[in-house]
Amino acid sequence: MIAPARRPPRPEDQPRLRIPTDPRLAADGDLAVFVLQEVAGAHDAYHSALWSVRLEDGRPIPGEAPRRLTTAGRHESSPRISPDGRTLAFLSNRRLHVEEEPTAAKDREDRVQVYLLPLDRPGEARRLSDLPRGVTALEWSPDGTQLAVLSTSRGPDRATDDRLRRRLPEPMPGAPLPSDYWYFDRLGYELNGPGIIANQIPQVWLVDAASGGARRLTDVPGGVGDLAWSPDGRRIAFSTSGTRDRDLKSSSRILCVEVASGRTTPVADHPDGLFFGPAWLDDASIVALGGTAPHAYYGAGIWRFFADGSEARGGRTLTDGQDVMPASTMNSDVTAGEAPHLRPIEGGAGVLFLAPHRGAMELWRLDVADGGLRRLTTGHHYLSAFDLRDRGPRGIDIVAIRSTDTQMPDLYVATLAAGGARRSAAGDLHFSPLTALNEAVLDEIELRPAVERSVTVDGHEIQGWLIAAGPSPQPTVVEIHGGPHTLYGWTPFWEFQVLAGAGMSVFYCNPRGSEGYGRTFNEANIADWGEGPTRDVLAGVDALVADGLADPARLGVTGGSYGGYLTSWIVGHDQRFAAAITCRSVNDLTMLMLTGDLSGTDWPLYEFGAFPWDDPDLFRRQSPITYAAAIRTPLLIQHAEQDLRTTLGQAEALFAVLRRHRRPVRLMRVVGESHELTRSGTPFRRSENLVQVRDWFRHFLVEGKRRLPPKPRTRHGDHN
Repeated sequence: MIAPARRPPRPEDQPRLRIPTDPRLAADGDLAVFVLQEVAGAHDAYHSALWSVRLEDGRPIPGEAPRRLTTAGRHESSPRISPDGRTLAFLSNRRLHVEEEPTAAKDREDRVQVYLLPLDRPGEARRLSDLPRGVTALEWSPDGTQLAVLSTSRGPDRATDDRLRRRLPEPMPGAPLPSDYWYFDRLGYELNGPGIIANQIPQVWLVDAASGGARRLTDVPGGVGDLAWSPDGRRIAFSTSGTRDRDLKSSSRILCVEVASGRTTPVADHPDGLFFGPAWLDDASIVALGGTAPHAYYGAGIWRFFADGSEARGGRTLTDGQDVMPASTMNSDVTAGEAPHLRPIEGGAGVLFLAPHRGAMELWRLDVADGGLRRLTTGHHYLSAFDLRDRGPRGIDIVAIRSTDTQMPDLYVATLAAGGARRSAAGDLHFSPLTALNEAVLDEIELRPAVERSVTVDGHEIQGWLIAAGPSPQPTVVEIHGGPHTLYGWTPFWEFQVLAGAGMSVFYCNPRGSEGYGRTFNEANIADWGEGPTRDVLAGVDALVADGLADPARLGVTGGSYGGYLTSWIVGHDQRFAAAITCRSVNDLTMLMLTGDLSGTDWPLYEFGAFPWDDPDLFRRQSPITYAAAIRTPLLIQHAEQDLRTTLGQAEALFAVLRRHRRPVRLMRVVGESHELTRSGTPFRRSENLVQVRDWFRHFLVEGKRRLPPKPRTRHGDHN
């Protein structure tokens, strides 16, 4: 029987994809647990459940299929296997669906709690915690008797919590509603996605694993993140913001809290420190990501501190002289980016972590004693998360989420021989697949591979990729990443594949300012967001045209966030493009730095050496809106109404200028979404965005039209 021909990908295929995250290994290395995200039937939400797959001596079992562990909740996450491997703790909102309160409000603050599921016997999950404002993170104690959790609760019950928060009680039926005004005395009160966060200050709580009894352990003004138990279980390390005027200074530090007394000790407390992600080497020392501003922002290192606080203003840089970037952010609209973390191995002699190399995200090993660095993997892939179990002389089992430009994310496993991290050559560690979560979808679809491209501009090598729609000169869309300090690489991008399947090649590259090529390259766009990166991008386009791969009369350009900035900048300075889409863009730099969730950061100082009021002309010169009157390229302006990173005014301002000049422009406002529309927005809106990107460029580049296309039909009807 002849297999049917595979077809090009379509926007409506994206909601069919199943995305794994947060892999975890049991203590014996023979069970891997992960979160699997799927789209709800109406494409209006995501469901996530916990799945597992068995291994044998850290290796795949032939024919072994993953098994679903949980079924009841809409959102289950953060799987954590107990030290003895017998119990799985996780977070779930299942109390809204299967517990005793089906009529309770769906937005209740206590909806997410800790649940325990037995792994060594049949049984149902039981709710352990009942904190009035829910739980956001959890970690087992080394002896498995309690869990450290993060919660914004101030008291152990609702009445106490309301009193400590000075919140007005709910009125009796028929009584006037209490005040719902917000009052703020500090910046940093909002965050893209969650919205208002001034009343969400997470603290460490201890929850007894048997009774569920809870007590608050910390009261840190800046809130708590990144929990890490000491090996002896007596202390917990965590990250938090600075103290004085924490809303005016970008800083983070590492503290330790004693479990018995609640006494805290500063471990990494530099005045200009940006430290996070602590991990214990042993009971006496801690490693963490970060460094001192501003350099840590452009190349976070790995540092070691004594846990007793004796090096709080010092510490030792383990990656000094190594141009590796362990806190880099890889772009993908399929694979979920996960927070960077450090995993000590071999009794604290080494540390494993993920960092980019030539567009791939690889697994690395750092020697604690001498700072020796070794890349353990090599390939055209994106390792987005990993977990391990160090079994001493039996080696180190590693489970990871891996994807490529043509492979969706799946679980993979590898074993590193004892001491092998110090002896092996680069790339000696090879992963074997554990799952094939999207096999049914991919059997229908032809994904086009990316081909690496390279140009040299101003002495910089600019790495890029082309997904070709055909062998002859093709209509070509240039995609520009956000950040600006993130990177493109060997990752799956559904938008790119949809465009290529619709007859348009896609070119994307990492211009100066991108991560993954060392700190000098990452800092090369400081105070130069527009001109230098534009030369890098356009040099790649020129090379495609010269090589007969791109049709110079049918070029398009688009990007999101900083990619939207550079799109707006380019079409204000260059007339070669037949169409453009600027997404969630930055058009006015002063507005960017003074509104939304960036207003309380030192980012203007890092990027431009000044605040807007110090050098208003600099920010005017660097703003695309200054040159908007020169834009003649048909431009679609996409922006989400709840974007608190690049606020809606950015889109409205550019639209107003272009309409006043009677340019071909359309504003696409996306309701109900934040800056994360294309990565984690509501599924049907993500699909609709793909439709509009495809159709806009197809109208101008493939069909060769010059006037704006008809407006799409919507529930709102037409608006002239």
